[in-house]
Amino acid sequence: MSDLVGLVRAVQANYYRVRLRESINGIEELLCVRRARLKKMGQQVCVGDWVVVSHPDWQGHRGAIAEILPRRNQLPRPAIANVDQVLLLFALADPPADAHQITRFLLTAEGLNVEIHVVFTKADLVSPQEQQQWRDRLHQWGYHCHVLSLTQGSDWQHLHPQLADKITVVCGPSGVGKSSLIRHLTPREDIRVGAVSDHWHRGRHTTRHVELFPLPAGGWIADTPGFNQPELPQDVQQLAVAFPEIRQRLSKGQCLFDNCRHDQEPGCCVRGDWERYPLYIEYLHELETIASSEPSLGKMLPVKAKSDRQGQQRLEPLLDPKKYRRRSRRQQHQHLNPMAEEVLDSEL
Repeated sequence: MSDLVGLVRAVQANYYRVRLRESINGIEELLCVRRARLKKMGQQVCVGDWVVVSHPDWQGHRGAIAEILPRRNQLPRPAIANVDQVLLLFALADPPADAHQITRFLLTAEGLNVEIHVVFTKADLVSPQEQQQWRDRLHQWGYHCHVLSLTQGSDWQHLHPQLADKITVVCGPSGVGKSSLIRHLTPREDIRVGAVSDHWHRGRHTTRHVELFPLPAGGWIADTPGFNQPELPQDVQQLAVAFPEIRQRLSKGQCLFDNCRHDQEPGCCVRGDWERYPLYIEYLHELETIASSEPSLGKMLPVKAKSDRQGQQRLEPLLDPKKYRRRSRRQQHQHLNPMAEEVLDSEL
């Protein structure tokens, strides 16, 4: 019998839902575990992985993942493999669109080296003039965007050709309609939809884990847990190339210095009157501040901006969880004598 190959569409605890490439005896999906050999080798199974399944139990619809096929790419947060494109969703109102937040998400998406599509939702809550203003702004930034309403009309159907036969990841802040859009695109799936907080004017998280949903015309789409502030690139060079405006200017000209920061250097072909240039300078100084205060954090760890209840933002590095993990009770009591250790063992 040839290898049984399938796509990991969801990960829940230590179990993996694998959709088979070809149905067998009317069975399309198996609930699988990971073979111990893969675990010992430290191979993580991600949503979006193509895997080889062994020891299928057709009556119990179960199996074991024996091999992970080579990946084209892998997103780190959330962990999804073999992604073809990212669909960035933002709301025009409730919560209102913000150039700073949109840019943060675009910078994160640019670092994934996949196609980027921008969609604005809740078009019914703003005027046609405001809709066109955001279309024009995104075009100047170097992106094409769709403007639609999920409660009125059917403009969302225009997305089907762009999603067919691809693995698409939907990202964006909470409350912009990610789950609602996927529910429209995959009407057979049961997807939770939440409301926007009346107090904070932010969305409530309705997605708790990553899952691939099949599209009627072929392909897969994944909802991701919402987050309000994505990460900046890890260094200055990555930050610059993440702006299409900078890439466009460098393609037409050349800076005087090879290591130009595009700030105050003479002979810079990037510095100029374009809308997001002040945002680039702001992020550049943030990265340089982190690097100067703690070089290891500035180079090794991503940067995260957090907002407090007053709306003030502060930068925080994402710390290594292993290094800062809370010690176990045994580690805390290593100085105890043998008799005390026996008592501790009995309690544990």
